[in-house]
Amino acid sequence: MTNKIQSYLVSRRKFMKQSAAVTGAAAAASSMALPFKASATDAAPAGEETIKYSACLVNCGSRCPFKVHVRDGVAVKISPEDGVDEAIFGQHQIRPCLRGRSARFRAYNPDRLKYPMKRVGKRGEGKFKRISWDEATTILATELTRVIETHGNEAVYYNYGSGLTGGNLQGPNTCRRLLNVAGGFLGSHNTYSEAQMNAIQPYVFGQAGNIYGTEQQTLFSEIKNSDLVVMFGQNLAETRMSGGGQIAEIYHALEQSNAKVILIDPRRTDSVTAFASEWLPIRPGTDAALVAALGHTLIKEDLIDEEMLNRFAVGWDESTLPESAPENSSYKSYILGLGDDQVEKTPEWASELTGIPAVRIKQLAREIAGAKAAWISQGWGVQRTQTGEQASRAIMMLPIMTGHFGRHGTNIGTWGGSVPYVLSGLALPNPVKASIPCFLWTDAIVRGSEMTAKADHVRGVEKLSTDIKFLWNYASNVAGNQHSDLNRTHEILADESKLEFNLVWDNHMTPTARYADLLLPDVSTMETDDLINNSYQSGAYHYMVRVQQAIEPMWENRRVYDVLTEVAEKMGLKEAYTEGRTYEQWLEHAYGQVRKNNPALPTFAETDGMGVVDRRLADSSEHIALKDFRENPEANPLKTPSGKIEIYSEALAELAQERPMLEGDDISPIPVYHPAVEGIEDHEMLKKYPLQLTGFHTKGHTHSTYASVAHLKEVAPDTVWMNEIDAMQRGIKHGEQVEVFNDRGRLRMPVKVTARIIPGTVAIPEGAWAQKNKAGVDVGGCINTLTTMRATALAKGNPQHTNLVEIERV
Repeated sequence: MTNKIQSYLVSRRKFMKQSAAVTGAAAAASSMALPFKASATDAAPAGEETIKYSACLVNCGSRCPFKVHVRDGVAVKISPEDGVDEAIFGQHQIRPCLRGRSARFRAYNPDRLKYPMKRVGKRGEGKFKRISWDEATTILATELTRVIETHGNEAVYYNYGSGLTGGNLQGPNTCRRLLNVAGGFLGSHNTYSEAQMNAIQPYVFGQAGNIYGTEQQTLFSEIKNSDLVVMFGQNLAETRMSGGGQIAEIYHALEQSNAKVILIDPRRTDSVTAFASEWLPIRPGTDAALVAALGHTLIKEDLIDEEMLNRFAVGWDESTLPESAPENSSYKSYILGLGDDQVEKTPEWASELTGIPAVRIKQLAREIAGAKAAWISQGWGVQRTQTGEQASRAIMMLPIMTGHFGRHGTNIGTWGGSVPYVLSGLALPNPVKASIPCFLWTDAIVRGSEMTAKADHVRGVEKLSTDIKFLWNYASNVAGNQHSDLNRTHEILADESKLEFNLVWDNHMTPTARYADLLLPDVSTMETDDLINNSYQSGAYHYMVRVQQAIEPMWENRRVYDVLTEVAEKMGLKEAYTEGRTYEQWLEHAYGQVRKNNPALPTFAETDGMGVVDRRLADSSEHIALKDFRENPEANPLKTPSGKIEIYSEALAELAQERPMLEGDDISPIPVYHPAVEGIEDHEMLKKYPLQLTGFHTKGHTHSTYASVAHLKEVAPDTVWMNEIDAMQRGIKHGEQVEVFNDRGRLRMPVKVTARIIPGTVAIPEGAWAQKNKAGVDVGGCINTLTTMRATALAKGNPQHTNLVEIERV
């Protein structure tokens, strides 16, 4: 087996050696035990080829199925599905992107975890001893039981992570099932991606339009009816580039409408080219100022239908404010400078903050007001800032002010909806009702018993009963890589007096894996079976895929369900955990539950080898945000206190009085522009660190998944983007090694000197694996060496795009 793998994968060893030399993967590979020996020939072994359907299940949003070509037990090729007409949207190939096409390289990567191991050094040193599966399951059962009996179930926390978000039966749901059978665990709410947007939206529309919130988000297919598309920080050509996803939907819609597209972003992203767009560069954190200035032009040029606006919304002007609101506290008063700050939000005022010329701000306001159907949306990066709730909410005001909502071709300033293919799985309700914002897990380790609903956005209880003592990390590189301020996070994880046990279960030796007390190797998706849906990326196009094991699990890797069946047995919980079913029986049972609702589906046996079992195309006209409300607001009131869109939120005004806040935080009843800590107006900090640092998603990896694959590092290397003006001032040239630093840490990586980013701002792709040298400098290029851990005021969400740094040549 090992020689066969080598023949296929190392037959291109010259390319791999070159790639590894460039990326540093060669050094990592040389220190790892490979699953094969070197071959003296480049010839592929002979054998009959078989094909199995697998899929890329990482958190880009999509679930792209693909065919795995297997010869003599070795995956030799990945190819897209066939048998569909590429010319017809909804019947086109769900082609995986370059990441999904690299699935076999990820499965055979030298850093694959091979055996269960336990820590023998200090936590974080990455020193482990190989153990048997029997010892591993005994340790897990014993430690979980001990922590629950000593501290209670609330002391056990399943850490937020998205490395196998697409797994339905294999993975996250399997782990949480065992924990729930054992009495439950401390839950989490929010996501690292969209906490602020989802937290603020109910205050505006009465319901969160999250990734599945089609009631509150229009499908991208409606762009076919738009004549203008305005996107704030939404880079769909890279973040949604898979074959089955929203990028295909948008291309199809734009082909029909030929709408003008305007992208507002600090970077000139690939979407600008892909959509033939106009790029308006903007400084990070100033979106709310731009929207206020657009509103100023709309007011001054009499481009707002105030009678319409007051019918559908409260708080635009003084006439619709609640009785509790102070004088001149409406959004219109704020824009005109009649509110507390007494600053008129003119285009000239906004231009100083945003970097967008005042004349272009005025033109944009006129374009939106004059459009027949303007689609207005935002990416999640806008709200991943220290004042993200206000920025996100301000963008939602733009379609409201201009009347572009509830009609064909319009959205409500949010992302854009998806229609999920609903599946059955292994989920059980969590008996523990307490839940924390997922970004505050490090707080819950050091001060969990102090965290409250009032101050920390805890849900289910008024106050937590204990600190986190047991951390369960499955397919999650959050703890050691994706969380903020990694040096501070290291101190928290390394303190064994606080965190008593840390379980890590993954495919690879990630930075998080180095902190494990018990480190377990998981199968890759090509080594198991599952039943998956399209998840949240595919918009109107949704489907179901039967994933079937393509290759045998390598080394001693085992499926999670089988391992936890042994753990459950040692805890006396096997019957409740398995309900008498094997994994294969659960898979067939889950399919049967779906087929009950759709008897036309083939039998389970007939789905062998099908891959995509069912595909559907939603009618976008049935998924237009606020459509019923727009047609008859009296008969279809929103779930807000007023029943209308709340431009002024009395609930937020009350919360601002009740919640303790740090200096510089703000919760406002209207969507004001508030200067961010470490933002463009933090003048004292700017003297020391004059560059704004923001992150972005790269094509080379999905968050940190695929980040160790040498092929992808060669194709899409991680670099820090820097404007030519800023580089010239520092004597920095394109391609040089630079150090990016602030008070939280230093990282070293190559620089990309380019006009594709606004001056004063630098950008680093998120997801690179942190790797410190002896001097404490992160030579892996992980942006979270530098990002702030200061959570946002309302959602207690992820602020990782609000940082100030300096850059110097190495």
